[in-house]
Amino acid sequence: MADKTTQGTHPNDHHKDRAFATKLIHFGSEIDRTTGASSVPIYQASTFHQFSLDEPQEYDYSRSGNPTRQALEDYIALLEGGKRGFAFASGMAAISGAFMLLSAGDHVICTEDVYGGTYRLLTSILTRMNIETTFVDMTDLDRVKAALKPNTKAVFLETPSNPTLKITDIAEIAGWAKEHGLLTMLDNTFMTPYHQRPIEHGIDIVLHSATKFLGGHSDVTAGLAVAANESLGRRLKQIQNGLGTILGVQDSWLLMRGMKTLKARMEAHEQSARQLAAWLAAHPSIETVYYPGLPNHPRRDIHEKQSLGYGAVVSFDTGSGERTKRLLSKVRIPLVAVSLGAVESILSYPAMMSHAAMPREVRLERGITDGLVRYSVGLEDIADIIEDLEQALA
Repeated sequence: MADKTTQGTHPNDHHKDRAFATKLIHFGSEIDRTTGASSVPIYQASTFHQFSLDEPQEYDYSRSGNPTRQALEDYIALLEGGKRGFAFASGMAAISGAFMLLSAGDHVICTEDVYGGTYRLLTSILTRMNIETTFVDMTDLDRVKAALKPNTKAVFLETPSNPTLKITDIAEIAGWAKEHGLLTMLDNTFMTPYHQRPIEHGIDIVLHSATKFLGGHSDVTAGLAVAANESLGRRLKQIQNGLGTILGVQDSWLLMRGMKTLKARMEAHEQSARQLAAWLAAHPSIETVYYPGLPNHPRRDIHEKQSLGYGAVVSFDTGSGERTKRLLSKVRIPLVAVSLGAVESILSYPAMMSHAAMPREVRLERGITDGLVRYSVGLEDIADIIEDLEQALA
């Protein structure tokens, strides 16, 4: 039974001031209050009996709310330092839900080398709803300012961007946006709340493809959103419930299990990624390496100001599509696949995978060349990773 002194308080109230590593394990629902179980129960129920029509219960229908999903939503809100969290069926479902806060006739300013799925949503779906987007290089505040229109309502950021890892000054953009009454949204998939907590820098909504580092094991597809304030939280809840793009309870449970090891995994990922980036930077066959941890990475100082680490994603350019395809055919350790952020290394080809929806001329303008690959460094031994790439590049 729960201690009576704890009843009526939010689970996060007792955990928000603890260290991040402790929050990952002790997040408010780590012990079931009814049975003492050491894992959040899976409430595999679509509907809930109402014991009194005059005194409605917290849960009535699982699209609107489910205890298992609620535990996950409170968990990510705690980690990001926001007021409310929401679990969606995928990262794009979470991003789409956030954009549903806009109305016909609105205008969005967006990071230019944004994830291909977000680009596709903005250019081929939201355009049919009369929502327009201007893509800009957000490393240049003057360009962001120049993109402002009378109907601008939101700014969407990725930092580091996908896949060229450009660094945007979060506080700078968020501060400017607030001066103009604009909603700010940031995709935090690459950094995770372990490294980067955008709400602390003024962002309104933080988004994740939880399929990636948060889940961490290539076995769940999920998206998460965190609202910085209660007002936005109520609006996002209405959208999540209205669209019905919820995360199922089995996947909610899997995601929570994966998140418990986030700190340990991110530290190991990054240790290897830094070594791989340095090795690639010295390799004669590689033209360019993109990694915030390299001394010459543009705006590294900005990244260090707003993030606690450099992450696990290293992008590099082999110089041509032919060389890249040869590399992809010869590697033996990484999965050659869409996605990233898993225990196994994943090598992706943005031109034909994550950014295939982006026209070639647009990709090239953003530095996403035919020779660019994105390496999500897994938990394999770094010596084996480097040896594998060495033979593939030979």
